[in-house]
Amino acid sequence: MMKILVTGSSGTIGTRLCEKLIEQGHTVTGIDWKPNKWQPAIEKITTHIDLRNEKALKEQGANIKADVVVHLAANARVYELVEHPEMARDNFLTTFHMLEWARMNGAKRFIFASSRETYGNIHVDRYTEDLVRVENCESPYTASKIGGEALVESYRRCYGLGTTIVRFSNVYGMYDDSERVVPLFIRRARKNEPLTIFGKEKCLDFTYIDDTVAAVMLLLQKTDGVQGETFNIAFGEAHTIVELANLIRTLLKSTSTVTIQPSRTGEVTRYTADISKARKKLGYDPKVPFVEGVKKAVEWYAAH
Repeated sequence: MMKILVTGSSGTIGTRLCEKLIEQGHTVTGIDWKPNKWQPAIEKITTHIDLRNEKALKEQGANIKADVVVHLAANARVYELVEHPEMARDNFLTTFHMLEWARMNGAKRFIFASSRETYGNIHVDRYTEDLVRVENCESPYTASKIGGEALVESYRRCYGLGTTIVRFSNVYGMYDDSERVVPLFIRRARKNEPLTIFGKEKCLDFTYIDDTVAAVMLLLQKTDGVQGETFNIAFGEAHTIVELANLIRTLLKSTSTVTIQPSRTGEVTRYTADISKARKKLGYDPKVPFVEGVKKAVEWYAAH
């Protein structure tokens, strides 16, 4: 069993990951600046630290022990960081501070949650892990993830930290009441309120939360062949936001109207992940396709 520190433990992925790690008997500590509104058991193991504050992390994190850091904490809504680019600075700071914490506190491994946004809009059929380029950076959020990846790689090379990068894509399903598109559309459709789509042709790879968490769990089990590596974690199949809106309306028997607006500044418009590397090296095999996953999400939100 491992000692695992999960940052962003009150968030969508963090909450579900902590649940699964605890089920397996690992010693789990969470860090988040917000309380966990979903699971009291995870709130009990969460230390509230603002990771932008290096002094607070040193003082409050001094007694935390971890073999592995899973760094999920981030300001993660792309357009919000276009409007408020200082939130991208927060992402740089929190990543740097956690890498330093890992280096100074004897953590052996560091898993960094990056994003499909790092690829930008290069319009290939499937995105392989070698396609990220600085010149394709579309937004401050993207910059914070590309910069984070560079920092992670530097700590691997300079300090021997065992690092792995995972690029997530449109994770959805539960434990999320944000303005992200899936929970937003479910909330609005339940009230028969209008649904606004930014980009008629926008087509993205949606990943059900349990598939995302399963990938991280597989990665934690691996000690060879994953250090210094980057993996796309997605379903490997793209769907339009129009499809999403119509599916949610159908499932909820909603009378919501759908309005199409131009795509917003800074957002990736088309993305299908090539997940063959994760399949081969991790044994990753996503189980929940788009229609089934959206149905599960609608059911979960109806119950919660």
